[in-house]
Amino acid sequence: MKKNVTAIFGGDSSEHEISCISAKNIVNKLNKDRYEVHLVGIEKNGTWHYMGMADEKCADRMNDEAMAADDSFVTVSLEVNHPGMMVTRGDETFFIKTDVWFPVLHGKNGEDGTIQGLFEMTKIPYVGCGVLASSASMDKISTKLFADRVGVAQARFVADVSRNGDTVEATIERVERELGYPVFVKPSNAGSSKGVSKAHDRAELVEAIRVAKENDHRILIEEFIDGREVECAVLGGDKPKASKVGEILSAAEFYDFDAKYNNSESKTIVDPEDLPDEAKEQIREDAVKIFKALDGFGLARVDFFVKKSDGGVIFNEINTLPGFTNISMYPMLWEAVGVSESELLDKLIEVAYER
Repeated sequence: MKKNVTAIFGGDSSEHEISCISAKNIVNKLNKDRYEVHLVGIEKNGTWHYMGMADEKCADRMNDEAMAADDSFVTVSLEVNHPGMMVTRGDETFFIKTDVWFPVLHGKNGEDGTIQGLFEMTKIPYVGCGVLASSASMDKISTKLFADRVGVAQARFVADVSRNGDTVEATIERVERELGYPVFVKPSNAGSSKGVSKAHDRAELVEAIRVAKENDHRILIEEFIDGREVECAVLGGDKPKASKVGEILSAAEFYDFDAKYNNSESKTIVDPEDLPDEAKEQIREDAVKIFKALDGFGLARVDFFVKKSDGGVIFNEINTLPGFTNISMYPMLWEAVGVSESELLDKLIEVAYER
């Protein structure tokens, strides 16, 4: 019997459009002989819509315009004996059974533990990390504390968590005293490098802090690491495994949102030959170590730097719902070891049941 998989995409985060692109790719690659796939789109205003079942034309319905024009509304059932969702469309109301939730959501309310908490309450298996791993990994400051606890090397940093900006001057003085320039300034809670800036002096730092605080009042300021940007994919439950290592060749000064998704000059290389084997192995070990420290389950992409000066491996960040677009590194890294995207999606659903 086929499993009913509900793919949820869109969302009210800054990565809404990327989520829709990832979802189209996932829905296309899910094995239709094994799954009945139902589509739920979340508008930017947070409204949930039932966008029908996956078919050869469903990609036309997986965008913000189609969601805004749709007149259906979704209510998630918390009745454990009736797992799924109620859909209301005009005067009609009907129930859709759900066996597995498959969130394809990035950023706020998608990978920060909020929707994972809802899934936990439904008692329905779901793909991806749980509440703790999702929330702690989404928050860069919290991730730093976990990584420090397990002894993984990372960039030095200064945090500013003031809501009213009254600590900014003290933060700037601390950055100049402890880190020096250049530095990277990041919102603690934001994905796809939204609100991230590089500052070379005090004037740029002031502006970078302002931009970061527009995305989150909690911000992280890190020392600049002159290194190669690399990534490693992790997959599994109680015994997670790490993939090969991939390298990012950014078309911009750093791998920001535009460089990731809009600049065709940005490239990725799987298992770069000129990266030392010892560095690759350290990356794979540290990726699993961080994943387990954060109570990860299902999947994550873990990002690192390899220092150009001495080849040292420096942890950067972890993403518990990585992109699944046609240029995304996570599926590419597993493809390199013989796991197709369809097989990868099967494994992710199997791990959801394992939990």
